Amino acid sequence: MPLLIDGHNLIGSGQLPGISLANENDELELVRLLRRYRSRVRSDITVVFDAGVPGGRSRGLSGGGVEVVFAPSRKQRADDVIAARVRRAANPRGLTVVTSDHNLAETIRSHGARVVPSAEFAARLIAPLPATRRLREEPPLSSQEVEEWLDFFGEEEK
Repeated sequence: MPLLIDGHNLIGSGQLPGISLANENDELELVRLLRRYRSRVRSDITVVFDAGVPGGRSRGLSGGGVEVVFAPSRKQRADDVIAARVRRAANPRGLTVVTSDHNLAETIRSHGARVVPSAEFAARLIAPLPATRRLREEPPLSSQEVEEWLDFFGEEEK
């Protein structure tokens, strides 16, 4: 299910350790987390931030399965961009929007998309990566198998 994320709302939730709106690299840090998350969920992710220069899709930050978009001006906020994308979606019921903005959430739900609160999504985002599978350990060789290998390769003289 594609994700559409209200970027500054997620950062402002205070649930992402080391990332805050006061940090000049907050967008980059969030995008890094989203790329790591995307490697686990294999879902399309678009994060929309408030006004950037220039507005629109950021070629420099987009990649790794994460599209980064900045609202085009101070008059149009990320909320406006997200709402417009939901309205234009061929299947809004197939979208999940991450935001804790009540007005935006109400608009999103009225078009049939799912809303996940920023704090809830932040918990998923910072959850530890699943442990890698352990290699299957071979059972120890029996005395008979050891003897067969020694016979096959020859026993070293002591």
